[in-house]
Amino acid sequence: MAQRKRATIREVAQATGLSPAAVSYALRGMQVSEETILRVRQAAAELGYEADPIARALASGRTGMIGLLCGSLEDLWQQSLAVGIGRSLREKDRYALILDAAGDPARERTLALQLRDQRVDGLIVQPVDPAARFWADLADSLPVVAIGDALQNGHTAAEVVFDNRRGVTMALEYLREKGHRRVAVLTPTRPSTPDRPADVHVIAEAERLGLDIEVTTARQGLADSAGVASEILSRADRPSAMFCFSDSIAYGVYKAAAELGLSVPGDVAVMGYDDHPMSELLGLTTVNWDLDGIVRAAVRLVVAASDGKTRRRRIVQAPDLRERVSV
Repeated sequence: MAQRKRATIREVAQATGLSPAAVSYALRGMQVSEETILRVRQAAAELGYEADPIARALASGRTGMIGLLCGSLEDLWQQSLAVGIGRSLREKDRYALILDAAGDPARERTLALQLRDQRVDGLIVQPVDPAARFWADLADSLPVVAIGDALQNGHTAAEVVFDNRRGVTMALEYLREKGHRRVAVLTPTRPSTPDRPADVHVIAEAERLGLDIEVTTARQGLADSAGVASEILSRADRPSAMFCFSDSIAYGVYKAAAELGLSVPGDVAVMGYDDHPMSELLGLTTVNWDLDGIVRAAVRLVVAASDGKTRRRRIVQAPDLRERVSV
């Protein structure tokens, strides 16, 4: 079967008795009456007209694409974030180009620059290395909205940052109140990027609270996090609690404990940090950051910035402790 030829804007103009320019304005909801907009859009739908994205980009200087660079899509919370942002952007007639830095700062830099070269209209990033120097040049060339941690060397269009000081303090104080003094902290942060706010603050807060902590890197994938947790839990002097900077890492602790015949929380307490929907089923005590609110804020800010509304915004996301049965 021959492929149907794409209807043109001239055919829509002929069907409505308008000029191609008036049809173009109507399809974009500009400079014409509401009645004309409805008439043109109805005709376009009947003819099967779809705007040529390449022609539209050349005419407007915009691609309609928003880059979304995730720190690691092994993390189930970041998967949910990507789904939410992609759907929310589509509702605003934008499309998400989603890439995965896989927890690697070098890969993050390469992908961020590729998105810039592909001329996305804006970029949303949950950075692996918020202190990297390349962010300064990148933020000067396109609107960037950071989620989680602020970009220390980039003048971002907007930020939706987590109040990690409050979140970490809330978690450690809760563990201390429950009688825990030796706590293992599992973080996805690599030794090459040691200055992420949550990791810095957890050491300071542990000292203030008199806790004996050990910070260990673990990837968010189930096999990797379970392997790291298994090594810690196999020790004779294992900690009484595991505080994980990702619920996905906490799931690995559950897996390791089960394989070692240990119970949660009888033998080891487990605490997460982002409240993925699965955590309620497991009874995981965790810190909630309002995923839906983050999605709405990030999309609103990146769309405004890509439309040229340059007033810089900083939203600080407050944490909320979700107490369940794992501690």
